[in-house]
Amino acid sequence: MAGRRKLIVVANRAPVTFSRETDGTRTARRGGGGLVTALRSLITDQDVTWVASAMSAEDHVVAAEAGSEPVEEAAGDGSPYRLRLVSHDPQAYDLYYNVVSNPVLWFAQHYLWGLVEAPDIDNGLHLAWSEGYLAVNHRFADAVVEELAREPDADVFFHDYHLYVTPGLVRERVPDATMSHFVHIPWPQPDYWRVLPESIRRAVHEGMLANDLVSFHTERWCRNFLRCCEDVLGAKSDFSAGRITYEGRTVAVHPRPISVDPAEFTELAESERVRKEEAKLEAERPELLIVRVDRTDPSKNIVRGFRAYELLLEDHPELHGRVGMLALLDPSRQDIPEYSEYLGAIQRAARVVNDRFRIEGWLPLEVRIEDNFHQAVAAYKQYDVLLVNAIFDGMNLVAKEAPLVNARDGVLVLSENAGAHDELGEWALTVNPFDLSGQAKALYEALTMGEDERRRRLGAIQAQVGEHDIAAWIDAQLADLDAVEHRSGTRLSV
Repeated sequence: MAGRRKLIVVANRAPVTFSRETDGTRTARRGGGGLVTALRSLITDQDVTWVASAMSAEDHVVAAEAGSEPVEEAAGDGSPYRLRLVSHDPQAYDLYYNVVSNPVLWFAQHYLWGLVEAPDIDNGLHLAWSEGYLAVNHRFADAVVEELAREPDADVFFHDYHLYVTPGLVRERVPDATMSHFVHIPWPQPDYWRVLPESIRRAVHEGMLANDLVSFHTERWCRNFLRCCEDVLGAKSDFSAGRITYEGRTVAVHPRPISVDPAEFTELAESERVRKEEAKLEAERPELLIVRVDRTDPSKNIVRGFRAYELLLEDHPELHGRVGMLALLDPSRQDIPEYSEYLGAIQRAARVVNDRFRIEGWLPLEVRIEDNFHQAVAAYKQYDVLLVNAIFDGMNLVAKEAPLVNARDGVLVLSENAGAHDELGEWALTVNPFDLSGQAKALYEALTMGEDERRRRLGAIQAQVGEHDIAAWIDAQLADLDAVEHRSGTRLSV
């Protein structure tokens, strides 16, 4: 690993999950989630120690065997890295993940609360914050400090909303550490943070400002963060320079839109498994195919998308029998009541469309609820229209992945509140995620658009994603860390 940059990557999820086969053999399979995919090239090119939560039963066994030491692992391409799994008290982790991180922070940052009825900040949430979120963040901080003791020259690269207070806990004990935090979801405007108690919103923002560098997918989320730090903490924000000064420290704030690996998707699209899935889709597809690929998350706006499709069929009976919508949905966070309830709403909305318009030989809307990525890539190749109508989304990589492999000059219909819109909006049909009529009109425009215009738009998206790929994103992150270290001067040992 000589000559490679030393990085401590800190995220809730690990690159692998361990399990036991029936014969007792321990196996490691690739961890789920887009973050793991995005950071895979870091493992290939840099000297990485990855700190993550132990999740499976076998993860906890691995963590116990290792004690406070990282274990040596290898990525799919054989690249070595070290993995440190942090075991948490099961009750604390449940409070951290299923009470605070997802139903509270995720909902707040995607503007998912209607506020008239939710949320209710009761004693249970305050307990979950102190006994769950803070407790788990303290465990992460302990692990990071120990890894910095081993590798004093390593940079720390935090990820996402699960770890907002960890940087502050590390900074208290390692004042000279170089730390960066990438937030993969939106950052809401200051007033929406006032839904949360002052103690919680201050802790979130103070923890983030313990970093040297904070990054988001878009300028929009950066501006919101700068405003929030002024409003919540009284920090001084320089909007033109992208800097925040607070308690004698200066924090850089940058927009760094994440992307995908085009070569990986080109190869995947031609794989045997995807070709088999595509052959089945081709045999069953209608003349015109609208595709959406999502998790069953309320932020993805699936129900409104179905209702917009219903309006399309209502307004354009000439499309009956010719058009179909295929929704490939990955069940998400079903242990959380809000998510399981939303899945039920999705199924009810689909049934309304089919009960109203179905005729013999034509199913207007097909919903498949399963985790089948190869099927999703096959659908990417086959869509005539791709619908991405998220309420809010940090980025939405489906909007980047699908056009790369599409073979039908498909048109992207894209929410103005998805981070991807900043890059791709020029070549997509823009929709307001709450405007059902507008979405129905956009779907019709996409379905009836001329061939040359469809091809022009798709080609432009492919060129944009090809040039601004995941490697460029990683390079930008590392250059930002270089700038931080240059500004800080010589670093001290832990």
